[in-house]
Amino acid sequence: MTEEQQKPVAEEAKKAETAVAPEVTTPAKGGSALGGKKKKVAKRQVPRGNAYVQATYNNTIVTITDPTGNVLGWSSSGVAGFKGPKKATPYAATMVAKDLMAKIDGYGLKEVNVFVKGIGGGRESAVRALHANGLIILAVNDVTPIPHNGCRAPKRRRV
Repeated sequence: MTEEQQKPVAEEAKKAETAVAPEVTTPAKGGSALGGKKKKVAKRQVPRGNAYVQATYNNTIVTITDPTGNVLGWSSSGVAGFKGPKKATPYAATMVAKDLMAKIDGYGLKEVNVFVKGIGGGRESAVRALHANGLIILAVNDVTPIPHNGCRAPKRRRV
């Protein structure tokens, strides 16, 4: 090698010795090293599912699942901001359905089979609210447990 050819090689070697390695930063919890925000993962599309409405005397709970039973979202009157006896009202049930539809917006749900349990005030209005918020109701089933012979009667009172 001639002197001219050795000169660029020597300069590159000198630069490599003096070069500072770029600073490596670890991402903060919940973020990446580049932007600090996680990349949003697309939710899976579920066109058909099941809606379970539990309407008691004290509360109304609505849960939506996929056909295999995996919960996509749920809401209740307490979550919607109602307290005390207002939780079992038909208006609270409509607000529960509206809140739930906002939660499961990304799944692309279009049709549901509704299973209603209980005898509370929000029973019918929750089903109507699901339909009003854009879901097609395929079937409504009442799954309220009914005792066949009831509980055992208390023993007779002796006076």
